[in-house]
Amino acid sequence: MNEQFSRRDFLKLAGLGAATTAILTGCGPASRYVKREPYQQMPEYNSVGQSTYYATTCRECAAGCGLVVRTYQGRALKTEGNANHPLNLGKTCARGQATLQGLYNPDRVQAPSTGDWDTAIQAVADALKNYKPNEIAFLMGMAPDHLFDLVTDLAKATGMNAPVRFGALSMFEARATLSKAAENLFGQAGLPFFDVGGAQTVFSFGANFLETWLSPVSYTRGFAGLREAETKLRGKFVQFEPRMSATGAKSDHWVPLRPGTEGLVALAIGKLAAEIRGGSTPRAFSGVNPAEVAETAGVELAALEHLAEMFANSNALAIPGGAALGQSNGLEIAEAVLALNALSDNFGKPGGVYLSAFAPMQTEYNRPASAEEMGAFIEKMKSGAFKAVFIHGVNPVFELPASLGFKEALGSVEQVVSFATFPDETSAEAKYVFPDHHGLESWGYQRVATGVALPVLSGAQPVVSPFYDTRATADVLIAAAQLAGGKFAEALPYKDEVEFLQTKVGALLSEANGSFTAPDTATFMAYFQQYGGWLKNTDALVAPDGSGVLNSNLKATDAEFAGEGEFFFVPFVSPTLAEAGANKPWLQELPDPTTTVMWNTWIEMNPETAHELGIVNDDVVKVISEAGEVQAFVYLYPAIRPDTIAMPFGQGHTAFGRYAEKRGVNPADLLAGHFNGAGDLAFAGMKVKVEKVSSAVSGVGLSRMESRIGVYGEALGEEH
Repeated sequence: MNEQFSRRDFLKLAGLGAATTAILTGCGPASRYVKREPYQQMPEYNSVGQSTYYATTCRECAAGCGLVVRTYQGRALKTEGNANHPLNLGKTCARGQATLQGLYNPDRVQAPSTGDWDTAIQAVADALKNYKPNEIAFLMGMAPDHLFDLVTDLAKATGMNAPVRFGALSMFEARATLSKAAENLFGQAGLPFFDVGGAQTVFSFGANFLETWLSPVSYTRGFAGLREAETKLRGKFVQFEPRMSATGAKSDHWVPLRPGTEGLVALAIGKLAAEIRGGSTPRAFSGVNPAEVAETAGVELAALEHLAEMFANSNALAIPGGAALGQSNGLEIAEAVLALNALSDNFGKPGGVYLSAFAPMQTEYNRPASAEEMGAFIEKMKSGAFKAVFIHGVNPVFELPASLGFKEALGSVEQVVSFATFPDETSAEAKYVFPDHHGLESWGYQRVATGVALPVLSGAQPVVSPFYDTRATADVLIAAAQLAGGKFAEALPYKDEVEFLQTKVGALLSEANGSFTAPDTATFMAYFQQYGGWLKNTDALVAPDGSGVLNSNLKATDAEFAGEGEFFFVPFVSPTLAEAGANKPWLQELPDPTTTVMWNTWIEMNPETAHELGIVNDDVVKVISEAGEVQAFVYLYPAIRPDTIAMPFGQGHTAFGRYAEKRGVNPADLLAGHFNGAGDLAFAGMKVKVEKVSSAVSGVGLSRMESRIGVYGEALGEEH
């Protein structure tokens, strides 16, 4: 502590029992404190010996769910969903519950690699001053949005490269493909929103919306509405995918079609449904032969006819996503599935398809970079075009396929700065590591991109004081810009991160139809913290123009698969770990919902295939692709096609702390740089070879809940 702010003063602030609690912010001896505002509707009155509750935003993914965190004597004890937040309405996923284990993780980066923050800030300032604007690049994750806005403002004012955003979840979600398909069909790019709760029948082509896709908590609520039977008939759900996901396990019908044929199947169902309804067949579906499609996809024609009848005789909704779009023909698949909705005439209607509402302070849809665009970013690093690269909120050395060469490209950059909270694979390659606060120690906001009809800006505030010698990245950049002077100082003329937030969020004070109003900016910010954000009470979902969809010429091409193996390879995001949960033991210990495996990576293989290869549970096999090879234990999974194997993404870290390191393998090591028409990675477009390495050893193998495996596996086989 410095002379202006003593340890005694700090302890006084830490022990405040009044309605507000103070927290340090800013840099250097002029550090100031600002007020954290308790939750607006606290379950208990705030007094000595009782808990205090703070509203904030979950940072475990970019969906923007609201949290209320219970704290006691300066410690965060429990997270729950914010019941007043329109996106999640009090619900959270497992990752939201486990965010505390990130806060208290013993392997967090606890101080800047330079030893002190003055030297760290000077290093950032020197990079800004000494390199040309076009030689400086920012690579950022999907959250938080306020930091992205700050860097965007800095780049626009100084001529630097616009910040690039990327995340493994956005890659597996195929967001670029969804946006491009919407643009091609509707003439407007955007992130589609699917009203699952308002439909009578849902056909999902690879979209694992109950797990990790786009906004899983919101879509889970929608699924509950689909199944709700008090005011309507219980809705039907059909899942098309070669490997049954946890989402598919909730379906009424699981259709294990051949990978890459999803678009053909969608067009065939469209043609059959149109014939059932009578009249001429729309041009969009006229070019397919359902009998040939059934044979190509490995589905009985009678099954397609039954599904078409379901679709034709109900308010049906078709959703493209996930592995279906991770093919060479992923864009065509997305367009074909979206076109099915034109047959239901559900665009902009309850139970139909919309374009997601723009969040407050948003005027256009800004999607994250596709894998192909990340490849171009890597080539610029390799060529030396970037002299300084700043990385925040993303771990591309782990998340991107190794074949793209991101790790090697970092070696061509003179100054790599990582703002990692945890010692991940990318920070290990950086020259400097300047650790950011954990999300529960941070200020900020996140725009809700999809999952709700209202424009929502989800707010974040620290629920505890920082435990370690970390700094908000926004504070570091603001202080460095002031040191650099000139146009940099002019671009970020703020005292600290909080003042920047007040400037941005305060602009909403004059907006009409808001969730609350205030007489001045200070009061508005207090309410913003207490409520956990701000929203407009106006339905802003966009009804897409689908008038020309049925008359369009849709392609129905076969997918191209890279490699010469005999098996289709389907990587999928772990529903429990996702891309950054492996360092939390709660999530490691949480059984996978379909296999019950824990603490490891497994390869799912159909029992018939395994029998032919002489493989049993827990045998170790080698999976070989054109890009690389990995070894893992086998899990015999009856709910997968015999010609397909699958592997979860989330393990295989070489860094990231004691709970994540040297555990399992990373399926991204098997992926090559092949892309679909929208530039998304064709991550499900690989064929691989499988070789047995060793037989199962008693007591060694996958950690799982043995009592459930046999019963659940048999149930899957019988019901589906």
